[in-house]
Amino acid sequence: MGSEKLLFRLEQPHGTGDIYIAWQKGSGMYLATTGIDSMVNIFDRYGQIQDRIRLPSLCTGFGWDSDGDLLAVICQAPQLTLWDANTQKKIQIDVRLKDQMSCLVWAKTTPMLAVGTCKGNVSIYNHNTSKRTPIIGKHTKKITCGVWNTENLLALGSEDKTISISNLDGDTLRVINLRAEPSEIHFSEMKLDERMGGENTVIITLLSLQPLMILPQVSVIVGKRTLYLYNLLDPDNPIELAFQQHYGNLVTYKWFGDGYILIGFTGGYFIAISTHIKEVGQELFQIRNHKSTLNDITVCEKIGKAASCGDNNVKIHDLSNLQETSSVLALSQEAGLERISWSVDGQLFAVCTRGGSLNVYVSHVPLLTSVCAPRIAILSSLTEISLYNYSSEKAKLKPIAITLETEPSFIAVGPYHIAAGMNNRVWFYDLTRPQPGADDAPLMLKDRQYLGGVTSIKLNPEYASVLFEGKLQLHMIEQPEVCHEDRETIMFPDANSPNLFITCHALTTDFLIYGTDMGNIVYFHVEEWAVATEYSHSVGITNIFSDPAGSRIIFVDIKGLGYVYNAVINEVVAIPNLPNKVSGATWDSNINDRNIFLVHDQHDIFTYVYVKYSVHGPSVEKIGQTSLVSKQTPLLMYSGEVISATSGGQISRLMLNTHDSYQAGISEREHTILESNFHKQIALHRFSAAWNTCEVLKSDDSWRKLAVEAIKHLEIDLAIRVYKMLEDVSMVWSLESISGVEDSKLLCGYVSMFLEDFDLAQKWFLESSYPVAALEMRRDLLQWDQALQLAKKMAPEQIALISREYAQQLEFTGNYSEAHIHYEKGLQENLSREHTYICKAGIARTALHCNNHRHGISIALELDNKQLLRECAEILEKNKLLNDAAMLFEKCHNYDRAAMAYIKLRNWQKVGDILPKVSSNKIHLQYAVAKENEGRYDEAVGAYYTAKDFDSVIRLQLEHLNNPEIAVELVQETKSVEGAKLVAKFFQKLNDYTSAIKFLVLSKCNDEAFDLARKHGKMQLYGEILLNTLSPDELRPQDFNSVAMHFENERNSLLAGTYWFHAKEYAKAMKHLLKAAKSNSKENEAITAAIDVVASSKDEALSAQLIEFLLGEADGLPKDPKYLFRLYMARKQYKEASKSALIIANEEQINGNYRNAHDVLFAMYQELKQNGIKIPSEMQANLMLLHSYILVRLHVRRGDHLKGARMLIRVANNISKFPSHIVPILTSTVIECHRAGLKHAAFKYATMLMNPEYRKNVDAKYAKKIEAVVRKPPKSGKDGDVGDPVEPLTPCPYCENLLPETEVNCINCKNNIPFCIVTGRHIVTTDLTACPECDFPALRPAFIEILDNEDSCPMCSEKVDSRRLPKIDDFKPYLNVE
Repeated sequence: MGSEKLLFRLEQPHGTGDIYIAWQKGSGMYLATTGIDSMVNIFDRYGQIQDRIRLPSLCTGFGWDSDGDLLAVICQAPQLTLWDANTQKKIQIDVRLKDQMSCLVWAKTTPMLAVGTCKGNVSIYNHNTSKRTPIIGKHTKKITCGVWNTENLLALGSEDKTISISNLDGDTLRVINLRAEPSEIHFSEMKLDERMGGENTVIITLLSLQPLMILPQVSVIVGKRTLYLYNLLDPDNPIELAFQQHYGNLVTYKWFGDGYILIGFTGGYFIAISTHIKEVGQELFQIRNHKSTLNDITVCEKIGKAASCGDNNVKIHDLSNLQETSSVLALSQEAGLERISWSVDGQLFAVCTRGGSLNVYVSHVPLLTSVCAPRIAILSSLTEISLYNYSSEKAKLKPIAITLETEPSFIAVGPYHIAAGMNNRVWFYDLTRPQPGADDAPLMLKDRQYLGGVTSIKLNPEYASVLFEGKLQLHMIEQPEVCHEDRETIMFPDANSPNLFITCHALTTDFLIYGTDMGNIVYFHVEEWAVATEYSHSVGITNIFSDPAGSRIIFVDIKGLGYVYNAVINEVVAIPNLPNKVSGATWDSNINDRNIFLVHDQHDIFTYVYVKYSVHGPSVEKIGQTSLVSKQTPLLMYSGEVISATSGGQISRLMLNTHDSYQAGISEREHTILESNFHKQIALHRFSAAWNTCEVLKSDDSWRKLAVEAIKHLEIDLAIRVYKMLEDVSMVWSLESISGVEDSKLLCGYVSMFLEDFDLAQKWFLESSYPVAALEMRRDLLQWDQALQLAKKMAPEQIALISREYAQQLEFTGNYSEAHIHYEKGLQENLSREHTYICKAGIARTALHCNNHRHGISIALELDNKQLLRECAEILEKNKLLNDAAMLFEKCHNYDRAAMAYIKLRNWQKVGDILPKVSSNKIHLQYAVAKENEGRYDEAVGAYYTAKDFDSVIRLQLEHLNNPEIAVELVQETKSVEGAKLVAKFFQKLNDYTSAIKFLVLSKCNDEAFDLARKHGKMQLYGEILLNTLSPDELRPQDFNSVAMHFENERNSLLAGTYWFHAKEYAKAMKHLLKAAKSNSKENEAITAAIDVVASSKDEALSAQLIEFLLGEADGLPKDPKYLFRLYMARKQYKEASKSALIIANEEQINGNYRNAHDVLFAMYQELKQNGIKIPSEMQANLMLLHSYILVRLHVRRGDHLKGARMLIRVANNISKFPSHIVPILTSTVIECHRAGLKHAAFKYATMLMNPEYRKNVDAKYAKKIEAVVRKPPKSGKDGDVGDPVEPLTPCPYCENLLPETEVNCINCKNNIPFCIVTGRHIVTTDLTACPECDFPALRPAFIEILDNEDSCPMCSEKVDSRRLPKIDDFKPYLNVE
């Protein structure tokens, strides 16, 4: 629905039936109605009856003249009635026709009236002269329609199917014949247009030769089916436009714009067409506005709207956008709507219903607004103001309706009052007190008249300022209780400046502010009742907009330029990028955003920020631009939210796009929204909010931007906090050092300096209370020219110091002559010893640069400073003065440079004198070359050696000094390639081919070495040299190809296979090696090499081929299992290797090679452990047995027979695994048990020895002793173990169950317990250690005790220092092995 409000309703004022209306032209104060009751009622615009005209018969026509002074009424009787709006009296006019009247038409510009009759006659009446001109026979039938144009041509349409064109006197100028009856006749008002191509740029009327500004074109509906366009300049080419059949009949049409027509059809269609030459009849717009029928259309160009009625609704469109329906009036209670009409000013809209009632709506009210934050007043109806109280909450603002006494042309609202008025009269209302008898209406205080038509009015709590005709009156709104006659009212301008014309004003609580056409802005202090301050602008002021306090205003001058005026410091700042036409401006009402304001035109809102404190001085910055919704006027801004008035007296909210976006974005957009908000906060100088956003963004770039903006705007404390977040210590220290500076200009200078805007910093420093800061800055920046200029003005005592520093910079940049001058200026004052030295040293250097060598050298020698002497020597060297340069180099002990200078001078004697002090190899080399050329080879060799040119040393030793042994030794020491070539050539000359080949290989001359070896039968030597001399990185497979091919041709399969292996030709290598392995003499070497081939190639086919050979599948002769074991180890197939290891160990064990078996199992154990593979229990058990056997000798040797006996008992219990030495082991067991006092055990194993299969093998020297043991059993019992000492019990490391210390199988938890490699006992969790070499566990005290006499580990035989034994607290890794 639209914003139209029902103003009043007339319920069947003429009874049931059709009702017709006519709005007064001009002021639009009256509305005339008529109907079936033969009455004409005249109402005012509020629906109040003003007069009634009774007619003798039904009204056949009525209408207002062009000025709205006269209402003409005709009826079926032959009489004309005029009603005068000024006197409200009616007049009867005799038009001198006796026919029944059917049509009346007022002229467009004069009070002339044409009246047509049913018989086709017409009478023209001039109200000014009372002249009546009857014309008989104008038409032959009833005249039904007519129209005047602005040139007083009269067009009449008749039922005789003709249109007559007549002049002011009634003379017929033209008759247009039609094919059907005409209706709705109009003169077009189409303006001349470029699109016409200049064809009718000058139009001649039928009456004269004067040019017209409009086309003399008549339009008329013919037969309700077509629209007929007749151009009086082109009578032979009329245009008749027909429309689509389904549109229905034409109801009516209206011209609008520049030659466009709106047409309504009975089918409900509403279309727009153009009458321009190039697009005549073209439909520009078409819509079906009503389903059943369309009865009327109307256009009001004043407000730019068109409307159609039909069914029971009215649809209203904007002429600028006909495609969309701007509002709909639905009168669902009505049977139908017949006619609609706008008042001339477009404010009121009348709708006639089929039942005879009349509804009048407020369609458009002038946009009158006033703001006194938080109050907003808007004219919402003809005599109604909507008063809003703004709140930042998102709830919809609800207005308070205030009814006025009259239609206002201006309104004003203050903190406690509201005012409205028109012309020179103003009504004041008190918002704090209700009207008696109406609680919701404010109390009307009074009305007041002024000396001229009021332009605008402003209110504060006590006063009103009223602007009228260039004058301004300030007066109290209410009479005070205490009389203040001198402060009740005042007029501006006063008698002292009567010629001033006041153009604008603003009123705050404390100040009346006004601007004049002469450019004056005056602040009048209300409390002191006197002018507080005044500012004179160069041109006149057109408008001012004050902030709530009045301390700052925005003003616009007659040039359209805008400025911000700060009355506190009397300062004006220009507003950049102002729109061409400023419609208004307002400051943000939020105290935190008091520096932000907006300026708007009809289309956009421009946001600005007033910067009071900044390194660039006070300024206004444009932040951004927001599009404004059409026909809205911004009134108030709070934190970026703009409250605007709409055309219907409503308000709308709009968040400026320059402010924060609070929309909840999806997760991937949140960061983008935060960044956007951050940039907006920076632009708005909302630094606290920007800090909070930075904390969320966690971006160093954002923190740095905030820091820079903060210091730009002198927010030093905030900048310090930000730089602390960034951990920028230097900036924090710098800012803290200036945080206490109170002089704002000095502070701006320091901040500009930190921002590297040094010229700006100097400007601020010079304006501050400490201008010397500018000099200090220029000195720190090494900008000595500017520093000298400043020092001359403000610090002459610093000229010498600055001259010295300036001279240093000039010297550095190569401007030596200027530097020399400034050094001498600096020497004029003896500031300090250091200063004097720097100046003199500078003079010495610059003098040398300026070719004043004697002076420079004398000063350098006088100062006797090593650094200076070196610098001066370098300058002299550069200038080719080598003697002097060398002398100074010697003076400063730079002997290398001195020697270089002497070498350039060919002064070898001086070079030789200082050579022991020279460290440069290059110089020694040059000296050596010189001595070699002189034939002094011993000296040359020494110099070459010092220069580390060993090739030259070798060359001289071989060619001149005949010391080949020294040369060979040097080649072997230095690995010199060139030296090796020289030695090789030397040995070739001596026919020592072995040495020659070796040194050729060293010199990387492999091809020459190969040829030499082949030639002299040294090929095997050559191959060995390649392998033994070169590093793996230097070996090249192609070098071995030729060797392998040589031995292949020699049918030496072993060497051919070996060298094919080194050439990485693994298939060829395997072929030759297997061939070589078939000869028993070379089997071991060949198979070992073949295993290396498989390991290096990682080729499964070669591996399978070798395994097949080792297993004897090819020739039926299986090879030693150790080869298979080595193959598995080489290929890191540890599980298969472990199986082979067990087999090999068992064979070795069976053969009595217990140490070999132990070593095989130990090596395999370590490999499995390193690769994280579980140790097989069989391997662990076998290793334990073999190790126990090995420990026996250790304990017996140390005299610990008990430990030896226990180990032998463990071995004897598994004697079947030692088949080669059963009798010796049992014999040793009996002997050691007897020695250890284990007599029952000795008896047990002695008895075993006496068995027939062992007895004959017992050693004769032990036989009698063993027999004695058997013959004399222990007396304590029959069981041999009962009487022996009980073995100590120690806890199981898994379950803490006590068991004998040599028992390695826990009967409780069923775990195999790791054993101590020193004692053979099971380990315990206390005092545990491990061998640092093999990582096998041991009892720490026992291991330390063993190492006192032994130096190696019993398990791995590696040397171990007892100090390296760790104490193991975490024993769990050693329990993971089964």
